[in-house]
Amino acid sequence: MHEQHAPHGSHRPPPPGTPAHSPSSSRMLASYFTDIEQLLEEHRWDAALREACDLPRIVVALSDPHLRCSGEEIATWCRQWLKPADAASGTVQPETSVSAHQAAAGDAPAVPTRALRRLQLRRHVRLPPRGFHRDPQTGLDPQGAEAVATGHALVEAARRWYARAGCHDPTVQVNLARLAVLR
Repeated sequence: MHEQHAPHGSHRPPPPGTPAHSPSSSRMLASYFTDIEQLLEEHRWDAALREACDLPRIVVALSDPHLRCSGEEIATWCRQWLKPADAASGTVQPETSVSAHQAAAGDAPAVPTRALRRLQLRRHVRLPPRGFHRDPQTGLDPQGAEAVATGHALVEAARRWYARAGCHDPTVQVNLARLAVLR
């Protein structure tokens, strides 16, 4: 019949299983992802792969209160978030390309300073609007095809991680805010 409304200013607790805070979006991460995709569209493979292969380091470090990551944590993240390539398509496993890049991470937890600094600085870079983009897979050599597959796989994995875990993790949100204000 007639519902009773809670007095103005009071609120009901969220339903069970709902995070206590609203998910946020990160313009810094979104911009970083978009920049990687733009580098791939422009066939700038080395720059695109450098940025994309840093994503596992970045997201693992963002999840740590001290912004540290180890080789084992990065490998675990890759196993959890990277989808295996389709064996029938003949595409390269993204883990193969990432593993060579991540070998420098080592096993001891360390702050990936360069990767975090590039993420931090990307928000100051103003790239021209993307406009119409072509299909980056058209007529690529094997190196280009591998770069596109690896880059897109890593960007999509990082997007999934942020949407499903990172945006709800207070540590990630605090670290993103710290990176946004540090100069």
